Amino acid sequence: MNQPDQSQVVSSAPAANAAQGPTVILTGDRPTGPLHLGHYVGSLRNRVTYQDDYKQFIMLADSQALTDNMDDINKVHRNVVEVALDYLAVGIDPAKSTILIQSQIPELAELTFYYLNLVTVARLERNPTVKAEITLRGFERDIPAGFLTYPASQAADISAFKASIVPVGEDQIPMIEQTNEIVRRFNRIANRDVLVECKALVPDIGRLPGTDGKAKMSKSLGNTINLGASAAEITAAVKKVYTDPLHLRVEDPGHLEGNVAFIYLDAFDPEQDKLAEMKAHYVRGGLGDSIVKKRLELVLQEMLAPIRARREELAQDKGYIMQMLKEGTLQAREVAARTAEEVKAALGLSYF
Repeated sequence: MNQPDQSQVVSSAPAANAAQGPTVILTGDRPTGPLHLGHYVGSLRNRVTYQDDYKQFIMLADSQALTDNMDDINKVHRNVVEVALDYLAVGIDPAKSTILIQSQIPELAELTFYYLNLVTVARLERNPTVKAEITLRGFERDIPAGFLTYPASQAADISAFKASIVPVGEDQIPMIEQTNEIVRRFNRIANRDVLVECKALVPDIGRLPGTDGKAKMSKSLGNTINLGASAAEITAAVKKVYTDPLHLRVEDPGHLEGNVAFIYLDAFDPEQDKLAEMKAHYVRGGLGDSIVKKRLELVLQEMLAPIRARREELAQDKGYIMQMLKEGTLQAREVAARTAEEVKAALGLSYF
């Protein structure tokens, strides 16, 4: 697999330029299930920070979710509201961030159609992220066309809002590379910079492993802790968290590498000094896994309790959630429509 192009990656979003206006960020999620700790550490808590300094669009990518969920479309429908609830519960403010539903902005599909003429099937198939996802889902050669062409769709999503920053995991950098290839090719055809190139913003803490120690926390693997998990569900999940299989007796030296309990504590424990002492104790021996898990449970219970309470409160008024989504989507569509008109004009498709 080709190594990602680090020239298309930034470690932090740039400050606003008075001449160019605020930096635009596009981010989002496929609404295929409630969000979990992996989403929180990888993106959600950063979005809460970004919304105070940047113009942020957050997309519920329901159209994209259908590319491999056409056999269960109701899962996508019902999770639009569920994911929106998670957004608000963690502190994303619709007055600061524009939350939108992808399928309700037809200009995104229109842009995708134009961009598909700027990329070959061979190039799509070479995209490392696409190749990995095809293997993961076992498509072999029975690849849904919509799934294969997702890089063009993502390019449409990003360029429609002229986002210059896209927070993604490192495994998604090839998608940013391909977006920029499409943008550059279009601008050459237009003979001017109609579209904006973007950079990938990779979080300091990458993908969280699942509670079972698998490389990825995934709804389909059942190794997640959801943001709306009950206190009892958190307790049960922590008991199953993978630690050090060689740490058989309390007095044995323990290992931190691959130890999910400590990976989670690194990500969420607000008292990092005390955590450092706990790590040292564990490594030299004399500290049982039960004590480590007790600390982890306390940290997660304290962190998730207010999120759960806020989520339960918001869930009582689904009408408010839908109105918020409608307003955000209408605002986003105005932006996307302007870009679509610029693209059509550059292609000579403005006849009237």
